[in-house]
Amino acid sequence: MSKTGKLFSWKKPYDTAGSDKLFVEAVAENVRHHIARCPAYRAILEEANFSPEELKTAEDLARLPVLPTLYLKRNRLLSVGEKKMLLKVTSSGTGGKKSLVGFDLKTLWRELKMVVRIANYHKLWSVRPTRYVILGYHPRRGQSLGAAKSAYGFTFFAPAMSRVYALEWADGEYRLDLGRIKRALEKYEKGHLPVRTMGFPAYTYFLLREMKEEGLKVRLPKGSLVCLGGGWKQFYAERVDKEAFYALTEEVLGVDRDHVVEFFGAVEHPILYTDCRAHHFHVPVYGRVIIRDVDTLAPLGYGKLGLVNLLTPAISSMPLTSVLTDDIGILHEEACPCGCTSPWLEIVGRVGVDLVTCAQGAEELLKGEV
Repeated sequence: MSKTGKLFSWKKPYDTAGSDKLFVEAVAENVRHHIARCPAYRAILEEANFSPEELKTAEDLARLPVLPTLYLKRNRLLSVGEKKMLLKVTSSGTGGKKSLVGFDLKTLWRELKMVVRIANYHKLWSVRPTRYVILGYHPRRGQSLGAAKSAYGFTFFAPAMSRVYALEWADGEYRLDLGRIKRALEKYEKGHLPVRTMGFPAYTYFLLREMKEEGLKVRLPKGSLVCLGGGWKQFYAERVDKEAFYALTEEVLGVDRDHVVEFFGAVEHPILYTDCRAHHFHVPVYGRVIIRDVDTLAPLGYGKLGLVNLLTPAISSMPLTSVLTDDIGILHEEACPCGCTSPWLEIVGRVGVDLVTCAQGAEELLKGEV
């Protein structure tokens, strides 16, 4: 079995300390794979005078050249043929550009094993029929938006008795109908089946705030969950404190903080980060996080604020081993009340359009190379 295969078969999903050596070996293996199959990526590494043989310890991971998501929104680097990409997804493109990422069979198999273990750990699987409320897009043929596919995939954690979407396709465009969602919640309150909502934190917050202003409050059946994913995107200016958010979900839906679950990830880094009962994003064995200085891209230690660099050897179809996001975050090592010993990532914000960073400069340099 390959090093990457062994990593994605690791039984303890948050044993980062125990899997460090294997993770580094899997990353080196993944980089060699892409060097052999993607000339453009090989040129980038050669320009940086980097060799995968330099990867010996976890500290060496910071030496691997990063690919900014800004660059990936304008360029496609492929390590397999288009025909082998069984699934293609795009990012939300909040800045006007979208990343298009394709997954081959090997990658999809690794993703499946990861999701099963993470969902087991967080007790997300259920055999009880569930009603789903999606504050997002109703999937349709030909749609590649990653957020839509992820939300639809979420509805398989428990048998779907019904699905209702805030955005439905009509007359050649998606149309938002929060009234449909409100009516569904009022209806489901009277039933006995649990309800699971899924959507961007901002959209969920706007719905809850609107319901509160209208005096519309429901009490969802026992076992219901409020699930969030995708971050606040362009709505960071309206982001609310987590405690205030949890108070609102309990007031409007009757769902307490212990039944609010948030996910973090990216199309360019399809690793599932799921918050614990203390609402911390612990780093799973399948990925690693490096916080980098906004100006120099130098790696920073724990407790330091900087750009979030995400690493994983999961993807064999495209060289997305080390991706630099436009998220600003902090990596924590202090003990967590949940008992998990893996470091946890706090997302603080996003790089503003007026903030020129070294990451943007790196993207421009890469643009000239490929």
